[in-house]
Amino acid sequence: MLMKTRLLYVMAVFITFVPGAIFAQADIHFSQFYETSILRNPALIGVSADNYKVSAYYRSQWSSITNPYRTLLIDAEYRFPLGRFSQDFLSVGVLGYSDEAGDLDQKISGAYPALCLNKLIDADYNAYLSVGFTCGYLQYSFDPSKATFNNQFQGGLYSPFNASFENIPNPKMSLVDIGSGLNFNFSPDEQNSGAYILGVSGYHFSQPAFSYDKTPGYTQNIRWNVNADMVHDLGRSFAFQIHANFAQQGSYNESVFGGLIGWRIADPFSKPDFELDAGALYRLNDAIIPVVKLRYKSLAMGVSYDVNSSPLKEASNSQGGLEITISISGQFPPNGMGMDKKTVCPRFF
Repeated sequence: MLMKTRLLYVMAVFITFVPGAIFAQADIHFSQFYETSILRNPALIGVSADNYKVSAYYRSQWSSITNPYRTLLIDAEYRFPLGRFSQDFLSVGVLGYSDEAGDLDQKISGAYPALCLNKLIDADYNAYLSVGFTCGYLQYSFDPSKATFNNQFQGGLYSPFNASFENIPNPKMSLVDIGSGLNFNFSPDEQNSGAYILGVSGYHFSQPAFSYDKTPGYTQNIRWNVNADMVHDLGRSFAFQIHANFAQQGSYNESVFGGLIGWRIADPFSKPDFELDAGALYRLNDAIIPVVKLRYKSLAMGVSYDVNSSPLKEASNSQGGLEITISISGQFPPNGMGMDKKTVCPRFF
């Protein structure tokens, strides 16, 4: 156990101070990835039967290894038609998050405004092609006062007053991130009983400098993302949904897929007042993720937990990450601006 603790400490220092390791880090991510439109694909904004959504997310992971990674995120999106009787839409959104981890309190803060055009291409199949853009501002920081070095241990005793003889870089760096995406979704029947979504997106197209000490040549890797989702009714009271996501950034890649079965108290003339979804996702070679989601009218809450299945489970005691999502969605104004339109099944987001 002592050897593992020392190894983890060395890794933490290495990641924090070596520019090449920083440059290789991947972006933050959520297990309930289908809830975070702007981070997944800005072209997913507005792909819902509701025209607004406000969400909050909390994630805590790896608490058994070191100071846990804690991520807080808030986002909002709104869709409005391009003309009173238009079936094309413009969707706007904004997202902000804070991520903190480790003994050195490494923090990542970000803000992402986003814009998306949802263009109808086939009314019979309710088919939309969406193009989205986002431009984010990110800040990375750590607390150098919490770092310790070999030279500060004299006679086996540590003192913060002993000189470290280390050249500690500026503990803050900022960068601008540019991302965009395409998304296609359609619902092939008049009852909108099924919906299908497929998209691709990219982030860090500007490849900003990514080094605390401004070392030339270290830039943020482009992250590519592919999203695929399907939802379908099973009669009046049940529905199932399937979600899949693939992301690649530098040498890192992540594949997550799975599904949920939903039961609802159905009203044939309106949206369900109550719905319960349960299922599981699998992050390839990493974790099994049970998920439960409860919706009552416009309010929804989802809970998931990563059960680690990779070799890291020996250090993490098979514990991964707790994640909680809360959202409010609906129509504003309540009459839908005089329009009774469908885009995709409302149970997606």
